[in-house]
Amino acid sequence: MTRFIRFTLATAAMALASAGAHALEPRTGVTLRALDKITGNSTDINAKVGQTLKFGRLSVTVRACYQAPPEDTPESAAFLEIHALAAESQRVTAAEKAGKEKRGPQVGPDGLLFSGWMFASSPGLSALEHPTYDVWVISCSTSAPAGQ
Repeated sequence: MTRFIRFTLATAAMALASAGAHALEPRTGVTLRALDKITGNSTDINAKVGQTLKFGRLSVTVRACYQAPPEDTPESAAFLEIHALAAESQRVTAAEKAGKEKRGPQVGPDGLLFSGWMFASSPGLSALEHPTYDVWVISCSTSAPAGQ
């Protein structure tokens, strides 16, 4: 699966380069949209690059955000690390106790659920796979979010 994602991201990068696109410009802030699938409520979250924020049982760290210049096709890309908080990552189901295959999100070291680039124009290209939450990039910004 990781090879497929890397191949897809490389193909998308080559397509952008061959289309005469300029380099993406670094930004200092990002707007994310987070969805709680249980309640159906979505929330827009503003964060600065380097900031860690919490949404439900997720911890989201924004490592970088890049946006295309205004004369190019609109595109925003952010590098995110998303971790499950301790209560969720330590939960053991009855099926796991019985030795059956684990259902639900694949939790890595330190509760890592997702680490990679997300693209605003293609949220399904590189997505968080979680049964309760969805997180995707809306846009990058140059200013710090209000109240930060």
